[in-house]
Amino acid sequence: MKKLISVAATAAVVAIALSGCSGSAGSSSDQANGKVALTFWHGYTEADGGVLDSIVNDFNASQSNITISTQTKTWSVIDDTLLPALSSKNGPDIVAMTSDRLPVYAQKKALVNLDDFYAQDSSNTKALKPEAVNMETVSGKKYGVPSGFVPLSVIYNKTLFAQAGITTFPTTWDQWVADAKKLTVDSNGDGTPEQYGLALPDHATVGNGIWPSLFEGNGGSVTSSDGTQATVNSQANIDTLTYWAGAIQKDKISPTGLDGIGADKLFTAGKAAMEVGGPWMAGVATTSNIDYGLAAIPAGPKAQVASAIGISLAVTAQTDATKQVAAEKFLAYFNDKTTAVKWSLGSGWPPLRTDISSADVNSNATVASLTEIAPNTVALLPGVVDSADVLTAVDTATQKAVAGGDPKQLLDDAQTSIQQALKG
Repeated sequence: MKKLISVAATAAVVAIALSGCSGSAGSSSDQANGKVALTFWHGYTEADGGVLDSIVNDFNASQSNITISTQTKTWSVIDDTLLPALSSKNGPDIVAMTSDRLPVYAQKKALVNLDDFYAQDSSNTKALKPEAVNMETVSGKKYGVPSGFVPLSVIYNKTLFAQAGITTFPTTWDQWVADAKKLTVDSNGDGTPEQYGLALPDHATVGNGIWPSLFEGNGGSVTSSDGTQATVNSQANIDTLTYWAGAIQKDKISPTGLDGIGADKLFTAGKAAMEVGGPWMAGVATTSNIDYGLAAIPAGPKAQVASAIGISLAVTAQTDATKQVAAEKFLAYFNDKTTAVKWSLGSGWPPLRTDISSADVNSNATVASLTEIAPNTVALLPGVVDSADVLTAVDTATQKAVAGGDPKQLLDDAQTSIQQALKG
């Protein structure tokens, strides 16, 4: 919330500065000689950062006119410093950002509209997954290309499953809850299980996408498809929240008051048999010596759906026409099938193209599993500028419902808060 307020407070100054940025840079002698130097900020700080830097180096070596220099920063630092840096013309030409922030910067006119780029066959965007491209769309215009679009999935402890006599992973909610009950162990009968069947956070969930995924599984949603109307208090969502709050309260399959970090700790300590998470949990499980499996979030009454955690690459308004063309050449290179496979295998993110199958990435078991899960993935609140406020309202409703509150009243309250957020 404070971060959004800070962005809003500087919006007027930045918008004025950025309105004159296009065409103001790039007058160096290097550009006069046909050479273009670009700066690229990204927040990939783990092994995926090394892979991305390697792809940039490969691009630099593939031609002689464009040189890209990468700067690795945390996502929060990028978010805190991007607008001021662009307003002083000291920002990046290309920037990676979490998908929830892209609409904010598009609204502030900090990013270049890439519709013309997408229209070109040379952009290599035709094979990109439509839902991933939807993540880049704000008010009908595209402002980035995806560099990450991964479904939330369930990571499970195979050893605990075997001990409970469960041989296959559940595929429906009812099966999921039934297996979670089998996996919940309260040896001393004090009402507090020593082992939970499922670590299901009721607030501050991973990417804040778990409850929207559950709502979608029962045919519900948080907002309308165009992101202009709140839809969170539908009967479908009331039924979903009632179902899961009841399972947690009555069957004690998961603790109440649990957040995403707490869920991670329970799973890695072997005190929860299942957790909904992202691809990084595979590495965490390996470090914790857990024999794990990955599976899709089981289907609700209406559908099997998972929200995506996403990262976008965008061209900033700091670029002039020459730099924009150069930046788009890199984006086209990044979208190429060969590069996409390299990025997927090295980063652990599933492929962004529809023409890359699990067989193409089977040298990385985690990526292959996520590739099979990915077709039922949807973007989380695409194009919604104040998504943080929207998801905070959802968090408030889910946490209070699991603690015993009335789902209908809580979702009615969330409806009001979300509609206010959507109006800006």
